[in-house]
Amino acid sequence: MLRFAILQIKDTQLAEDAVQEAMFAAFQHREKFSRKAALKTWVFAILKNKLIDILRKERRFTAAEDLAEGKGLHGDELLEKLFSDNGHWQKAERPVQWQEPEQYMENDHFWRIFDTCLRMMPENYSRLFMMREFLELDSDEICSNEAISGNHLNVTLYRARIRLRECLEIRWFSKES
Repeated sequence: MLRFAILQIKDTQLAEDAVQEAMFAAFQHREKFSRKAALKTWVFAILKNKLIDILRKERRFTAAEDLAEGKGLHGDELLEKLFSDNGHWQKAERPVQWQEPEQYMENDHFWRIFDTCLRMMPENYSRLFMMREFLELDSDEICSNEAISGNHLNVTLYRARIRLRECLEIRWFSKES
């Protein structure tokens, strides 16, 4: 939880506080835990909301860095072919092994490999990817918080997804076959 929080807000002290607040809130409201999901999922949802609050309160201004070229990048055509308008994989373009991604959601080993893949990417790739996909912030809010353009965000998310896909195919899916 702490690594996730640090990745999102880049301030160890604030991240520690957010994790402590999430744990305290979970303890304080434990009677509201309905067991519809795993305890870990419930506490993570609390942490996610704490992080969103922090990101909204603190406008983070980071200089836009030059992006390293992604493997096999061929511009907007490839982007449109691989991803739908909402930024998710086109069903036909998903890796074959990924056809039922729900089966991996409860697998702790998968999440350790996923975390390793995130840490292997440039920090801004993993940070923006997690803001969009896990914190579920909309693009405008991410652009505002990070002081980047929508195009910069889209390119970064595209490259993050490609790198994450390549890493997971090597470290997770190739071991399953």
